Amino acid sequence: MRGGRSFPAIPLLTGLMLLAWPFLIGFGLTHNSLHWLLPLMALLLVCRLRQARHAAGPMRFVVQTVALAGIALCTASYVLKAHQWLLLYPVVVNLVMLAVFGGSLWTKMPLVERLARIRDPHLPPEGVRYTRTVTRVWCGFFIVNGSIALFTVINGDMQLWTLWNGMIAYILMGTLMATEWLVRQRVIKKSEAHE
Repeated sequence: MRGGRSFPAIPLLTGLMLLAWPFLIGFGLTHNSLHWLLPLMALLLVCRLRQARHAAGPMRFVVQTVALAGIALCTASYVLKAHQWLLLYPVVVNLVMLAVFGGSLWTKMPLVERLARIRDPHLPPEGVRYTRTVTRVWCGFFIVNGSIALFTVINGDMQLWTLWNGMIAYILMGTLMATEWLVRQRVIKKSEAHE
């Protein structure tokens, strides 16, 4: 990787792998093929970790921590031959996201505000209040989603685990993102109307 440039396929591959994590784990457990799948997943996560070191922005820490967690869970599952460790990945991701979003509420600028200021550096006071509220909403989502993900692990039903962590959680996350975007557009229009 010369000059700090990174191969664009790595973020795509790792992103797809993380989205497909429940299905990959389900496939690996069903077909007894985790012995070759785990090293491949760990290698992609190492590439993602290395690439995140060169990235800038407020989400860099999240990407690094999630990649490290994935590497640790892959390694523990491979070494201990206890593949239940892999089922904890969605729980860990929600904990990391909660820690980052929730922790940012105790700073001058919550994470959502930092992300918003990338696009609009001169965020009005209404926008600042709005981003703090959105940060709280995401914290609530991570608490609920992480708790249900943990329940699916404890329950031990692979179909339920895959259904929640591989589909329902993504649908809910997408719905929350779309709803937040629609609300944000209304807040922006209202703010512009008061100027």
